[in-house]
Amino acid sequence: MYVTAIIVAAGVGSRMGGPVNKHLLPIGGRPVLAYTLEAFETCPMVKDIVLVAGQDRLAAYHSLVEQQGFSKVRAIVAGGETRQESAMRGLAAVTNADIVVMHDGARPLVSQRVIVESIQAAVEHGAAVVAVPVKDTIKTGTENGFVAETLPRQQLWQVQTPQTFRTEILRLAQQSAQGFIGTDDAVLVERLSLPVKIVLGDYSNIKITTADDLIVAECLLHQTEEARRGHR
Repeated sequence: MYVTAIIVAAGVGSRMGGPVNKHLLPIGGRPVLAYTLEAFETCPMVKDIVLVAGQDRLAAYHSLVEQQGFSKVRAIVAGGETRQESAMRGLAAVTNADIVVMHDGARPLVSQRVIVESIQAAVEHGAAVVAVPVKDTIKTGTENGFVAETLPRQQLWQVQTPQTFRTEILRLAQQSAQGFIGTDDAVLVERLSLPVKIVLGDYSNIKITTADDLIVAECLLHQTEEARRGHR
């Protein structure tokens, strides 16, 4: 079984308060993207990596990959105007994979357990998303700012990445989008009425979106390193 990870890192961190490249911001002395790539570089089930970059960041990402010694990165390709288009360009660079693992470049704290279990679920079911149970009560609202409905929390999941698929299923889902723009990769598979398995994720698998997220990620990284030292 051949597994390729596609790391989508083409977006601009506009919610950081300016057009900064959040993937190159430092946590624990290294760029965010370095931790993300390392998680897949060190996963024995992943054979190679396709990295999707913004057109203006291709050179910077090539330098990062070379400096950090990420030997599994087989291709660095330019992304599109939307995340969905970037994911499609990443998949177009995949040649012989049976399974593709889609992951946000801005989720540097993904665990080996999550990566492996998502791959195993995709092998068995065809498609899998990593998610955690919603902790808060979720309500829908009306256009004029009133509560419309309270959703049953026990049925709600906060979806993360990786999202993992048999390659032929994701290709078919992307080809069948026909102008539909989804907020993740799995929704394209859902539109084909194909099953998507939920894999229990980690609350620590946060996405770096705001400046506050960097602070949280730094704390989580410190806790992880302390725990590792404690087990030596």
